[in-house]
Amino acid sequence: MLTRLKVSGFKNLVDVDLRFGPFTCAAGANGTGKSNLFDAIQFLSKLAGDTLLNAALAVRSEGGRTADVRNLFHRIGDHYASQMTFETEMIVPFTGIDDLGQRAEASITLLCYQLALAYRADSSLPSLGSLEILHEELTHINVTEAASHLRFPHKPAWRRSVVKGRRIGEFISTVEKEEKRIIKLHQEGTSGRPREYLAATLPRTVLSSVNAIESPTALLARREMQSWRLLQLEPSALREPDEYTALPRLGVDGSHMPATLDYLKRAAHNGGLPGGHNGESPMLDELAARLSELVEHVKTIHVDRDDRRQLLTLEMTDRSGTSLPARSLSDGTLRFLALAVLALDPREEGLICLEEPENGIHPERIPAMLQLLQEMAVDVENEVGADNPLRQVIVNTHSPSVVSQAPDDAILVSELQDVVTAGQGGRTACFRWLPDTWRCDADPGTPPVARGVLLAYLNPAGRPDFEREHGAPDVGVPKSRRLIDRPDLQPFLPGMEDPR
Repeated sequence: MLTRLKVSGFKNLVDVDLRFGPFTCAAGANGTGKSNLFDAIQFLSKLAGDTLLNAALAVRSEGGRTADVRNLFHRIGDHYASQMTFETEMIVPFTGIDDLGQRAEASITLLCYQLALAYRADSSLPSLGSLEILHEELTHINVTEAASHLRFPHKPAWRRSVVKGRRIGEFISTVEKEEKRIIKLHQEGTSGRPREYLAATLPRTVLSSVNAIESPTALLARREMQSWRLLQLEPSALREPDEYTALPRLGVDGSHMPATLDYLKRAAHNGGLPGGHNGESPMLDELAARLSELVEHVKTIHVDRDDRRQLLTLEMTDRSGTSLPARSLSDGTLRFLALAVLALDPREEGLICLEEPENGIHPERIPAMLQLLQEMAVDVENEVGADNPLRQVIVNTHSPSVVSQAPDDAILVSELQDVVTAGQGGRTACFRWLPDTWRCDADPGTPPVARGVLLAYLNPAGRPDFEREHGAPDVGVPKSRRLIDRPDLQPFLPGMEDPR
């Protein structure tokens, strides 16, 4: 679980410092930095498992994938930032498996990872340059300090279920030795000498190469970062049937939904997942009930098994008895269904990023979508377990319907601010939050978002009277106050002006 992220020098993110809870909604106009925030998270995730160059080339640039890694650095005019820096605070899983199948147990689960990268010109590379590690560090945060670092509202019992262990010393550190930067990987549980690596020649981060034997805690930090995913649900992938041998895990593009559902149904039937009981599972009924909040007349969801062709096909049956295969369902229906499947899969842990969840969804059904996304995230009122996986959700949007319905303490508003670097003016991303929320207490030095900015998100589609008049689905009372419920903004709602 990513609880804090500091980024500087990456695209238009300069001196950005953000805290995250279980569910976060980043809102703002196009080009203000919302997608760059996701790119920074995905870049860190790629760096945990791939080379510096491959991770850089996988990051989006304007018009597609980047061809020159220098484009990742913040630029004003012809001036590039000299380095980009990242600092993350995260809760890592207590156990995991390395690339060779060896089991790892963390000595402590609340960690801080720091990384600084510089551009290195290299005419031999097709990408017109590469990256060099300036600093890499992995340290622990004491359990006794956890409450001061995890600032979002949560129950102490939940915190105790995810923050465990104790550690004295560093896992990864960087030192200067004979005018050279050396990155050290400290051996856990032994008094042996740390492994030393010359930073200037490293093709990848030290974290990306650790195993369960030498540093199990660092391995689990690596696994946590690798679990940070950006969902890009593609209608074509969502509609595809699966072969019997397909991986039963939903892909980031939505592929393998039939195989995943078939696996979950059989696992629950055999008692291997929450909900299975006496050989029966209500999972598919729950899925159909959830989908009916978006699409009327849904009766059942099932996976058709074609033994002759060895294919699995997702199908929906309506109340008239008509069976509709996935290829006949709308894009919005399939996206909603994929998220509902993710929510039911206890294997899905870590951070899930999703851009513009409102795509393909009628404004009246957006409350149902938001409720689903919030329920996907871990419930911090209860201990983590098989029925409450450590899962986190971050979405970005510029939709007033989404923002007005989101919990007010989950909202981050992105704007552009003017800066001057090396005598040249430019603009960088700035993220702010609403007054009287936990983020204000956590970062009192940052002024909250101006009320005038929020007024753009208070459109009629989010008003309670609009919902009553147009029959929006009843998805229960949100756990947190929504933007439109704030007393300080009520006088500014359309149709709610003071009659005086």
